[in-house]
Amino acid sequence: MIKILFVCHGNICRSPMAEFCMKYLVDSAGRAGEFEIASAATSTEELGNPVYPPARRLLNSKGIDCSGKYARQITAKDYAYYDLIIGMDNANMRNMKRFWNGDPENKLRLLLDYTGRPGEVADPWYSGDFESTWKDVSEGCRGILEQIG
Repeated sequence: MIKILFVCHGNICRSPMAEFCMKYLVDSAGRAGEFEIASAATSTEELGNPVYPPARRLLNSKGIDCSGKYARQITAKDYAYYDLIIGMDNANMRNMKRFWNGDPENKLRLLLDYTGRPGEVADPWYSGDFESTWKDVSEGCRGILEQIG
């Protein structure tokens, strides 16, 4: 089983979008049983909150249900548990490395590193542009699935 954790600042926009996009992709490929997919935050700001309404509406418009998802923070045990930990931007990467005292097993990656255009997934909390975030997230998730094989 391949265990993937998607991480962003608050776990209410980008990382849940990636979590549920990836679950949708592996389910559509008939491979759901091969994966465990989750998401978490680097901060405590949104703990216990559901997926942000515009992100939830966007997922629903794509036929993806994210009900029952509530923000949680990364834990000390997450690093050992997950095979691949995917951040959305460089601040997430710095915060994860600080939280876990580095990345000794080389598990941390940026989502857009799995695309032909590496970089950061813009935070729609600030931009309001959930469609662009969805484009980045879905392209990155497809790239992960292609690379995993």
